[in-house]
Amino acid sequence: MTGPGVRMPAETAPHLRCWMAWPARRGIWGGLLPHVRTEIAQLARVIAEFEPVVMLAAPRQVEQARRALGGGVAVVPMPVDDVWIRDTGPIFVHDAHGRVAGVDLAFNGWGGRQRHRRDRHVARRLLDRLGLPRASSRLVIEPGGFESDGDGTALATRSCLLHPARNRDASPGEVERELATLLGVREVVWLDGVPDLDVTDCHVDGLARFVQPGLVVVHQPVPGSDPAWERVTHQALEVLAGATDARGRRLRVVTLPEPTSVRVTDPALLAHFVAGYVNYYVANDAVVMPRFGDRASDDRAAGILGDLYPGRRVVAVDLDTLLSGGGGIHCVTRDQPRPAPPAPR
Repeated sequence: MTGPGVRMPAETAPHLRCWMAWPARRGIWGGLLPHVRTEIAQLARVIAEFEPVVMLAAPRQVEQARRALGGGVAVVPMPVDDVWIRDTGPIFVHDAHGRVAGVDLAFNGWGGRQRHRRDRHVARRLLDRLGLPRASSRLVIEPGGFESDGDGTALATRSCLLHPARNRDASPGEVERELATLLGVREVVWLDGVPDLDVTDCHVDGLARFVQPGLVVVHQPVPGSDPAWERVTHQALEVLAGATDARGRRLRVVTLPEPTSVRVTDPALLAHFVAGYVNYYVANDAVVMPRFGDRASDDRAAGILGDLYPGRRVVAVDLDTLLSGGGGIHCVTRDQPRPAPPAPR
């Protein structure tokens, strides 16, 4: 479903449910697989306090997932490779009448970096299961690589969406036209990102997020952090300071400092560890954020998010194993919006 009136809603819009995926393959997680399953179950139960959660699980792992999750989270069989449903699952949109449809954005394993024989079909299979109309992208556009305000504006990183392993020779204009056609995006604010910084080539949802139209929260490294992250954040702040959205509004920016320290000390876990709060998930009546064990930093982040999302409870969760996999809470969740009132004529 494409055309006039199609719109990707903001994450703050009311959710019908949250989708997640059960960790399936020891070949990806190795000896950490039991630990990441425990953390995914814990996160699902927390989100289920605020909205329904449905877990996709490989058919042979359905009963295992049900035992771990308890009765508060539904489990449905579907072949999956890994947990990162933000990228593997569909984007949900509203049409001009407020009806929900879906978009398959052609996942290719982050430029072929990870096996994705099953995950490449998750978006299509999920939309077929739901009986929702489906549009397909001709470009590889990972949802973690762009961020929508629900009002026609998106943030995106060049290093991800224009990476040759995803969209060889694609121009920014081609990506913008695809986002306009499929998601109703009228203005894209391009941030540089950093190619090869991580497996995602710097997804924007670990760097900058829309709180609401006109307001962006940006990851802030602590002094002495990875110089690459310091450079990419500095560049993002410079761009956002002069940017306007689809309605011509100047963007206001709030920074969200990363923790001063983390519990994790194992170098093997720290190699790809995501030590930032920006990759949070907005649920109905809640914001779910990671907790790193640095109480002062965790409390400061919770306070900032509480101010940014008044009326929502801020809940912190320990997810050290998941974060060592290079992603965070936003990466392992996919919000499905409720139908919306028809767009005004």
